[in-house]
Amino acid sequence: MADTQFTPYVPASQSPAEFTFRAIVLGALFGLLFGASTVYLGLRAGLTVSASIPIAVLAISVLKRLGGSTIIENNIVQTIGSAGESLASGVVFTIPALIFLAPYGPQYFNYVQILLLAFAGGILGVLMMVPLRNALIVKEHGALPYPEGTACADVLVAGEKGGALAGTVFMGLGVGALWKALSWIIQLFRTAIGYSMPALSFYPNATVNVDISPEYMGVGYVIGPRIAGVMFAGGVLSWMVLVPLLSILGHYITVPFPPVPASGLMLSQMSPGQIWSAYIRYIGAGAVLASGLITLARTLPTIISSFRESMKGLSATTGGAQARTERDMPLAIVLGGSLALAVFLVVVPRLPTYGNPLAAVLVVIFGFFFVSVSSRITGLIGNSSNPISGMTIATLILTCTIFVAVGWTGDYYAPIALGVGAVVCIASAIAGATSQDLKTGFLVGATPIYQQTGLVIGVVCSAVVIGFTTLYLHKVMGIGSASLAAPQATLMATIIKGLLSQNLPWGLVLCGVSISLVLELCGIRSLSFAVGSYLPIATTAPIFIGGVVRWLVENKTGQTSESEISSGTLFSSGLIAGGSIAGILYAVLFGAKFIGAADDGETAGLIPFLHNGPVGVIAGALAFTALAVILTRVGRRRLA
Repeated sequence: MADTQFTPYVPASQSPAEFTFRAIVLGALFGLLFGASTVYLGLRAGLTVSASIPIAVLAISVLKRLGGSTIIENNIVQTIGSAGESLASGVVFTIPALIFLAPYGPQYFNYVQILLLAFAGGILGVLMMVPLRNALIVKEHGALPYPEGTACADVLVAGEKGGALAGTVFMGLGVGALWKALSWIIQLFRTAIGYSMPALSFYPNATVNVDISPEYMGVGYVIGPRIAGVMFAGGVLSWMVLVPLLSILGHYITVPFPPVPASGLMLSQMSPGQIWSAYIRYIGAGAVLASGLITLARTLPTIISSFRESMKGLSATTGGAQARTERDMPLAIVLGGSLALAVFLVVVPRLPTYGNPLAAVLVVIFGFFFVSVSSRITGLIGNSSNPISGMTIATLILTCTIFVAVGWTGDYYAPIALGVGAVVCIASAIAGATSQDLKTGFLVGATPIYQQTGLVIGVVCSAVVIGFTTLYLHKVMGIGSASLAAPQATLMATIIKGLLSQNLPWGLVLCGVSISLVLELCGIRSLSFAVGSYLPIATTAPIFIGGVVRWLVENKTGQTSESEISSGTLFSSGLIAGGSIAGILYAVLFGAKFIGAADDGETAGLIPFLHNGPVGVIAGALAFTALAVILTRVGRRRLA
């Protein structure tokens, strides 16, 4: 039953300024900023983190300087701005997979298609969450904590701290941008450090690399030492166990080892990166596939409960007179808009789903189901831990299975399956963020219909820059390259191609499945480990270092777990945004040919002595250590 005793910070009887023009503009600007930075982070690392808290902090600071604001006006800013981050994660996890779905997929990878798919998925996620608000946010207040949403409410209520909080975020943003610029733009020191054992050594091709980027350290600090450590363990298995093991066996294999790579090279002729690309990533894909499905299976009671409550929420929605804090978007708009979006996917020319009613039906069915799941799961474990990848994988498996059952096999149907998965993924990502925002609004006394309208505005505005940023980064740096590995999108393409063509290297995939099963049988949640096994170790190692820094801070301060609004997490959020923005600036300058490539081995750097050889490795390690020291010192500070 609804908690009729709960009174929000701003009661329904009051109607202070809320959905103002400046709040809309500022929220849209933050959505563009964090949306673009999330595109870069998602394409590089295959990971994203929630931006709601730093946006809430910045909203308080900026609006205070513009002449003061109300708490629910600040809430509208963070609501609109957070849509950009969640939309970007759904887009970059799926739509770039079109590049790898040759020969038909690449023709859909253009600005208009990205924009339209982002619109469809984002707006669908907002609409489908509307009837769930009363069931999940109001009726289950106290049962579902929605951690990021509650933390955002704490930040907004503590608005008088806005200057100190915002100063920490801005400091992190400046340090992250400067540090990234020194290595990538100015090219003072290396972008990565590490070492691979020689191919003919006793421990052949064993590799440890560290991409010394501030955004990775920030991610590691935010997710904490436990998850960061498990993720790095997956990288150790792939790069320090499986790669050397295949290299040892390769000395005795005199023919190309299946699945034979396009290069035709034998194992003994491959570099560590080539072995990972040709073989290990299939093992990692199997591990991610199994762990994602296990995660969904573990939450099956929650899934059933969510769906049941969703139906109750739909039937309970009425259009009568309501208090300000209970006013939702009208159900007619929700149902009519959802139906219109389904038709939109079928009738708009050149979309992957054009002329395919079955695809639209699958989008609506899977979309509503996983929006319900996402909304409830984020209420329990938070948006940053929302298993969007697992939901998307499940959608793709079910979609491809249906396609195969009706005889739709081969390359032609791969973009259609990806279109279904992309819209569902984006809708689920948006729904998770929307749930947190609506929880924040419930606590501070916001008007739901204004938040829901603001989320649609945030989706529309952010989609414009997300498509442009994705395409530009691909043009300059190349999605699928070492600089933009796009691991999630690559995984989605691997699953689709393998299922529709029925030639997936199941031996390697099932090895990965078994790895996840072993971990689960040992009592270890396998999802983080599986993701780490699929990512380059250059990505998981700096994330692990960030987790170690947080462990040191927690032990030094005597805290077992930091608050969502601690100085360390706020500074790390700034590092992530600042480093990502500097990375995009590098792409702009490199694309305009103002600077050369920052990849090691292709440039001598500004000062060759600090960039190349053993001295370059030491210089990079010392610089990254200095960044860790700065983060440690900031993390130990108490917020005033």
